[in-house]
Amino acid sequence: MAIIIDGKQVAADVKARVAKEAERLAELGITPGLAVIIVGDDPASKIYVRNKAKACEEVGFYSEVITKPEKTTQRELLEIIDSLNKRADIDGILVQLPLPKHINEKAVIGAISPKKDVDAFSPFNVGKLMIGDGVFLPCTPAGVMELIKSTGVEVSGKNCVVIGRSNIVGKPMAMLLLQQSGTVTICHSKTENLAEVCSKADILVSAVGRPNFVTADMVKEGAVVIDVGINHNEEGKMCGDVEFDEVEPKAGFITPVPGGVGPMTIAMLMDNTLKAAILNAKSAAKKSGKK
Repeated sequence: MAIIIDGKQVAADVKARVAKEAERLAELGITPGLAVIIVGDDPASKIYVRNKAKACEEVGFYSEVITKPEKTTQRELLEIIDSLNKRADIDGILVQLPLPKHINEKAVIGAISPKKDVDAFSPFNVGKLMIGDGVFLPCTPAGVMELIKSTGVEVSGKNCVVIGRSNIVGKPMAMLLLQQSGTVTICHSKTENLAEVCSKADILVSAVGRPNFVTADMVKEGAVVIDVGINHNEEGKMCGDVEFDEVEPKAGFITPVPGGVGPMTIAMLMDNTLKAAILNAKSAAKKSGKK
């Protein structure tokens, strides 16, 4: 029987550490600030934004939610980002995805100052990640690394398999595992003998977005299995990429859905916003010192 990795507890530990550091900053007159922009009326996006604002309140951050209608133009959105880039009270800027189809996501992400890109989606921060020099790490992959760390399993030297090659999870996930000296394979829809490749993984991370895709024959005995998927089955019940009941008896450690990776994403967003606030405070102090 696998040990269930409690994402809620690990996320709570991260947020407690962030809150403690925020208290220290408050004594210096610094309050980390996060601005979240949401365009349109997507119900799931509204829930995510509400949860982010709630997390800011929990750790002692200032948060500002900017809600714009579906018909908002790209130019209007870029103007909002430009104004937030210039504000001293805003350390992090996040644009909730997906955006309406008439808005170019790449242009919007590229407009966010790299110093305030707490999602770590900008080309600058992606490049920093690639060379092992990332200040802000993509929130979901960084959260997965915290979950793996909580198991006590060393990544170094392990055979690590990531299913999925998205820019948001799959690719950065592989980079973070590689940076900790894991031997990494990225699998995707064109991978041949997928089950065989996955069954050799000491650490298996699934971010494919298909309900119950990972079955017991794809899992090595005693493996660490991290399920990034948030899906709904035919009955409408939330489930992950991993067939939990089938895989759990075989795995060494496994994350549930919900309650696994999900809570970690927002916890790591808080961590990135804290880092941004510290860096921005140091930069401001340096400038005032020059004067």
